[in-house]
Amino acid sequence: MLHIAVDIGASSGRLVAGERKENKLEIKEIHRFANGFMEREGTSYWDIDHLLMEIVKGLATVKKLGYETCTVGIDTWAVDYVLIDEKGNRLQEAVSYRDKRTEKTIEKLTKKISKGFIYEKTGIQFLPFNTIYQLFEEAPELIRKTDKILMVPDYLGFRLTGNAVLEVTNASTMQLLNVKKRDFDDDLLELISVKKEQFPYFSEPGQELGRLKKEWFPSYDLPDCKIVTVASHDTASAVAGTPGIGEGWAYLSSGTWSLLGIETSEPVITDLSLENNYTNEWGTFQSFRFLKNIIGMWIIQEVRKSLPQDYNYSQFVEEAKKVERFQRFINFNDDRFINPIDMAVEIQAYCRETNQPIPETAGELAGCIYDNLAIIYTMVIKELEEITGQSIDCLHIVGGGAQNELLNQLTADVSGKTVYAGPSEATAIGNLLLQMIAAGELADLHEGRQLIRKSFDIKEFIPAAVQTETLINRFNQYG
Repeated sequence: MLHIAVDIGASSGRLVAGERKENKLEIKEIHRFANGFMEREGTSYWDIDHLLMEIVKGLATVKKLGYETCTVGIDTWAVDYVLIDEKGNRLQEAVSYRDKRTEKTIEKLTKKISKGFIYEKTGIQFLPFNTIYQLFEEAPELIRKTDKILMVPDYLGFRLTGNAVLEVTNASTMQLLNVKKRDFDDDLLELISVKKEQFPYFSEPGQELGRLKKEWFPSYDLPDCKIVTVASHDTASAVAGTPGIGEGWAYLSSGTWSLLGIETSEPVITDLSLENNYTNEWGTFQSFRFLKNIIGMWIIQEVRKSLPQDYNYSQFVEEAKKVERFQRFINFNDDRFINPIDMAVEIQAYCRETNQPIPETAGELAGCIYDNLAIIYTMVIKELEEITGQSIDCLHIVGGGAQNELLNQLTADVSGKTVYAGPSEATAIGNLLLQMIAAGELADLHEGRQLIRKSFDIKEFIPAAVQTETLINRFNQYG
């Protein structure tokens, strides 16, 4: 059976076809398209209609390839949503999490209710763009007109099938769900003046959403598609697609954001996890993703836009190899790097303010990004071990960042952990695995991860000795 993973990130989306052949998973990208937020009257929006039509175009390509039937699963980024009225019409464009409307909202809400109280209920880290803060900033009259609040992948599924659900891995990122009740928290909903009835019912990954309404898209020749609700938060799909076996491993989903954590059967909610801003996002099959949200390849993506000469990411790596290591220490988790006007200028300003050498060339800029990400990853691994009491023996890096061999080796060296890199397509693969489990082609996720190991090349990076504590101390000095 053919399965189609619709995997949409902040900068691009694609449709990836997957089939199990000779006990291996074969995948092929069949359609790719650009994504990005647009500015209108001072607000950052996503072009949701563009995303929908690109999905339909991709499915038309499936039909052209000779497939009459397939299953489809959709994953995207988290926290953002669409408001619809009783007739299913969108009330406004979907605001991007990078919009500045929520910059001060955490402070507003935590004057009314403490961070500790919110964290004890939800287990979710405090990020200024979490859905709770976005909804708090919505105009009250718009909320009153809202019949349903749909997360972005759920809205796309709704536009394809007419059925509305709230998939749990994405829903948990809203910071509105009570982790013990596994339901909405009444106190938090009241705080932002939103009703539980304004959300659709929960759906677990692997449940059927419905059939594609081909008649809604008469201009396209489409296959018969069963839409499956997969782990619709791309990180949840990426973790499902991580080939970790047994215990003692952590994952790093490396893309626009870097998500570093471990899988747990129970949430980890302690004073230490709150202090260090760790999150307990819901995973597949009742698991939790205990992780830290770290800024990732967004930095190099934005630097690329800043430079007069266009470098691809492989060229950035080659240029970074030419410069001396660990000459600048920058805390890229500082809010100033979330969405600056010019990323290269912002990095240079940081170095100027902290009396460090100012990076001028592409190699110096890329090198300081990779050096500091390796240090940040190491600090997070140490925090994970301290908070959970578990020893981490190795780190699985998946996603697009897994192809950066320089950063992989730096991470191994600084952390002292063996790094396994790949597959780079973990998010799409995890999406596909959930569809295969739903179709009965795989028994469970353990079998799926074994299939990944058989199907894809996983590269190993053995750590070399470096002065880790010295690097961390210098990072803390300048951070």
